[in-house]
Amino acid sequence: MYAYLKGKFTHKTPAQVYLDVNGIGFEVNISLHTYTAILPLTEGVLFTHLQIKEDGHVLFGFSDKEEKEIFIQLIGVSGIGAATARMMLSSMKPEEVTKAILNGDVRLLESVKGIGKKTAERVVLELKDKLGKNPAGAGFLPHSGNSLQQDALTALTALGINRNQAEQAIHKIIRNEPGVSLLEELIKKALKAI
Repeated sequence: MYAYLKGKFTHKTPAQVYLDVNGIGFEVNISLHTYTAILPLTEGVLFTHLQIKEDGHVLFGFSDKEEKEIFIQLIGVSGIGAATARMMLSSMKPEEVTKAILNGDVRLLESVKGIGKKTAERVVLELKDKLGKNPAGAGFLPHSGNSLQQDALTALTALGINRNQAEQAIHKIIRNEPGVSLLEELIKKALKAI
């Protein structure tokens, strides 16, 4: 619902921040990773995820898109709630979480408070393939460095295309036609490739 919020940080703690956006104060839950990134700032942008549950709405904020993306992947795993995903991102950097999953490092994931062996194994089992789809080994997640591919993926999934199909089509186009530099062109070619 909310992609990001831009405003002034009026209150900061390691777990929560108040963000004043044109006079409206948003209470945003954050990880230690985000807290460290925004600590010296008086204003800035937080990429957000709104979780709607029976007992209320909770807004989570992230200093970068990569952290938000890994958070969304983590909460998609059975047994991992938002609090546990935030704990993981407070204990490890987003790229460390991704690397641990790709390497099948269950012990490192287990070292996070609240993560047992079975949960760590489930995280690796469910996310390893999703994160390791491209040849570089990191999928479209942390530090892929290519916003053209990320934007194309976002657009294709918004059109209802399966994420894995969209990723494979984009990789195929980029591999076969490395000169593609326009988002519209990449999306059109990917749609034809699916």
